[in-house]
Amino acid sequence: MSIKSQKAKAAEIARILEEYFPEVLIPLEHWNPYTLIIAVVLSAQCTDERVNKITPLLFAKAETPEEMIKLSVDEILEIVRPCGLGPAKSKAIFGLSKILVEKYGGSVPATFEELEALPGVGHKTASVVMSQAFGFPAFPVDTHIHRLAARWGLSSGKNVAQTEADLKSLFPEGSWNKLHLQIIYFGRKYCPARGHDPSVCPICKRFGVG
Repeated sequence: MSIKSQKAKAAEIARILEEYFPEVLIPLEHWNPYTLIIAVVLSAQCTDERVNKITPLLFAKAETPEEMIKLSVDEILEIVRPCGLGPAKSKAIFGLSKILVEKYGGSVPATFEELEALPGVGHKTASVVMSQAFGFPAFPVDTHIHRLAARWGLSSGKNVAQTEADLKSLFPEGSWNKLHLQIIYFGRKYCPARGHDPSVCPICKRFGVG
């Protein structure tokens, strides 16, 4: 498929996503960059629904990096354990909070380079924070978006990095921040990984894929 026809397909997919999900809320509950970055760290291999049940318990004890480092890693672990990967996540939360206090005066930095240098923060997490906390154009690609991009024929990327590059080349930069959320919500409702029926998915049905 030529890049021109690929872009036409992408534009049609964007139109469908806008039709079905004109308004999208950030699925992880937070109220500032710090609470967002903690929620995103906890969301690795964990549902947003579960994270949103755990973060109020954690933030009741510590909602700033200064408060977080007053807790021990074990105290953090006791709260976040239900999110899975508890030992690694609790160490990352303590470690990144300590760096934010010591290096950034308690604030979350607003560059990819600085974010990705924090414990437990990879490119996808940094992309979520840059887009949702700071409004910087980014296209966070998780395993769900990676799967849908392949299913819809938007990318043949073997990894999320390649899929991200492909999607960025197909969609206008100004749409990225909203679009990645639209894809997530659309996938959950109409295009799931298991039990998928292409005949009832508006995108798969439109393009004869799935």
